[in-house]
Amino acid sequence: MIIGIPREIKDYEYRVGATPSMVQVLIEAGHRVLVETKAGFRVGFTDEMYADAGADVVSNGEDVYRSAEMIVKVKEPQSSEFSLLREELIIFSFLHLAANPEVAEAMLAAKAIGIAYETITDSRGGLPLLQPMSEIAGRLAVQAGAAALEMLHGGRGVLLGGVPGVPPGKVVIIGGGVVGTEAARMALGLGANVVVMDKDLHRLRELDTLFGPRLKTLYSTPSTLEEAIITADLVIGAVLIPGGKAPKLIKSELIKKMQFGAAIVDVSIDQGGCVEGVHPTTHADPTFIVDNIVHYCVSNIPAACARTATLALTNATLQTVLTIANEGYQAACVNNEDIRHGLNVFLGKVTNEPVARDLGHQYHDAITLL
Repeated sequence: MIIGIPREIKDYEYRVGATPSMVQVLIEAGHRVLVETKAGFRVGFTDEMYADAGADVVSNGEDVYRSAEMIVKVKEPQSSEFSLLREELIIFSFLHLAANPEVAEAMLAAKAIGIAYETITDSRGGLPLLQPMSEIAGRLAVQAGAAALEMLHGGRGVLLGGVPGVPPGKVVIIGGGVVGTEAARMALGLGANVVVMDKDLHRLRELDTLFGPRLKTLYSTPSTLEEAIITADLVIGAVLIPGGKAPKLIKSELIKKMQFGAAIVDVSIDQGGCVEGVHPTTHADPTFIVDNIVHYCVSNIPAACARTATLALTNATLQTVLTIANEGYQAACVNNEDIRHGLNVFLGKVTNEPVARDLGHQYHDAITLL
């Protein structure tokens, strides 16, 4: 199979879909790899390194898309890339289609094949390709939130760890999954007063066992959510519905009740956000203020640490790329239910149920189409 690695063009997105060592494995398996020049330059992977690994380094992204059978990248196709999509071209990347209807419509119109990192599963029911980015996003969310609380950024001037004689800041994390767990780990490490909220009592018990009495857990209801949020210095939205849009758990009226200068980091923004009225921001302009609350809503948080994120992501994606390349997408999806769960759009049809529901499209069971 001919595999293409284009340079990412989303603002401040320096991750890359394959490292030179990953390229070497693909080449040794008998595949051809095309890498756009400078695709990995910003995170320390030069064109020479890719060439030494066996890749063909090409001068522009258009040639990568035109020649490749499968595109392996990090973020969903951007609007300038829509014209490069074509029938049966495999796009293997984060897609987040439920929150990106324009991307979905472009892929459907082109009859491209979209296999999304974020909906591929494993034997334990986890999301192995999303997990490493969730780990990074959860840890960075605390760093971003701590900065947002500084006066310079419109925050209320609270140091999360406090100092002797002054209490620490209060961090409320909504969602006890991977993002929430890693955010709790970082916030506790800073010495903050940390509360994790979830509706899954089993998960709350696991977190209690993991972190002990330093972490406070709280069953999430509308009343407990309000009580926690209005007393918080920092709120981290870590809600995930695999494939689907995030529910709007934090309403505008609740935001108005928060403490002046408090901060919200909505990690769920990739899936539309769990805070009412939010919009995606970029690393160049990461925050905005509504009702005196600082909102951080960057839609590609892990790109802030792009080298770490690239290495973590490609560690997770390599085996799936190999399987699809070795077997072909049809056999890979038929033979492997976990990969089939990643198939979001297929030749003009939506094959992921939450995506279909949120976009208002008819859902098609992938197995009947392959």
